[in-house]
Amino acid sequence: MSHALLQNIWFLLIGVLLTGYAILDGFDLGAGVLLPWVARNDRERRMVFHAIGPFWDGNEVWLLTGGGALFAAFPHVYATVFSGFYLALMLVLFALIFRAVSFEFRSRVESPRWRAFWDGALCVGSLVPALLLGVAVGNVMRGVPLTADMEYAGSFFTLLNPFSLLVGITGLAMFVTHGAVYLMNKTNGAVAERARKWALRGWFALLILTLLTGAAARWDAPARFQGKPALIWVLPALVLLFMAATRVFLAQHHPGKAFLTSSLTIGGLMALFGAACYPYLLPARNVVDIAGYQGLSIFNASASQLTLLTMLIIALIGVPIMLAYTAYIYRIFRGKVVLEEEGY
Repeated sequence: MSHALLQNIWFLLIGVLLTGYAILDGFDLGAGVLLPWVARNDRERRMVFHAIGPFWDGNEVWLLTGGGALFAAFPHVYATVFSGFYLALMLVLFALIFRAVSFEFRSRVESPRWRAFWDGALCVGSLVPALLLGVAVGNVMRGVPLTADMEYAGSFFTLLNPFSLLVGITGLAMFVTHGAVYLMNKTNGAVAERARKWALRGWFALLILTLLTGAAARWDAPARFQGKPALIWVLPALVLLFMAATRVFLAQHHPGKAFLTSSLTIGGLMALFGAACYPYLLPARNVVDIAGYQGLSIFNASASQLTLLTMLIIALIGVPIMLAYTAYIYRIFRGKVVLEEEGY
């Protein structure tokens, strides 16, 4: 395989891994954010914990694998992102750790205050990553200040620009909607009914925010759309089609189909993001005056041809194993939640 072909394959593979993370961990992040609003008592909160408990750690494997793939295939991008976005990434990391601990500690002490604290930990630990990961996507979309030495030239507050915050809120609405639809599939009674109401609210918020983000992107990141006419019409039309189908299935009380089209909506938005940025993994916003340099792309920031080929062989062995493990877990824990004495 040529070096250029391998670079494109790894761009696509990393996109698939991050999309898998957004779809799978997206529903448990959304369910965690919704915990205080869909569950009114300890039994109902336990239902939410049991709905996402068997899956959340396996879902995060997709993010870890995506980060590892970025490190192996595009080390310059990995170094720039993990140094320039260090504080934001540490906030996400600590939130995910705090969230993970809530599953293990919640039922260790028979105390309402103790359980309320860890319920809050799950909510906050889900909210922070859901918001900041969207902010990160917004910054990649519009470009960040970079030097010619491939170093981030901004600060933490540079990342909190209006466009990226809008994308962050849009991502939060996307996860909340996805999580609500998931809870409709996994719970019964009052929790499922409240989840349906939040799915409808989240869907409406997501529709409005998606349209606003699209308009803002045309104004704040026009370079992402230049020379890509199909991107302007085909992918957004598919996203809106999937969103419309989700609303129809929610109205018809078909949560399973709604979850499928919600997943396709997330996949469409991720494809739109990847196609808009291609071939850049981290576009530059302020150094286009330097000849031939407009950011970190799959061509100027990749590993060697031998490294990409070796890692591809490893991925062709490892990814099917990860897919098989994921399918097995979801098959074993399929169906509605059934509460028992043990557990969260």
